[in-house]
Amino acid sequence: MTPPEPDPNTERLRAVFAERAEEEADRAGDAEQPAEERTHARRADKAAYLKEKLREQSEADRDG
Repeated sequence: MTPPEPDPNTERLRAVFAERAEEEADRAGDAEQPAEERTHARRADKAAYLKEKLREQSEADRDG
């Protein structure tokens, strides 16, 4: 039995969140104000978290 194909929407969203995490991390590094840096760092963390949750969901779908 072959594993199911990955959901294209899930894969697309993972790519979006990976890109967003990288962009926000770069913005945090370039920020001039501490509050701005924290905001971008929080956004980067959230995007990385969502990307990880999508990966977990994809694995669960494949295993389940």
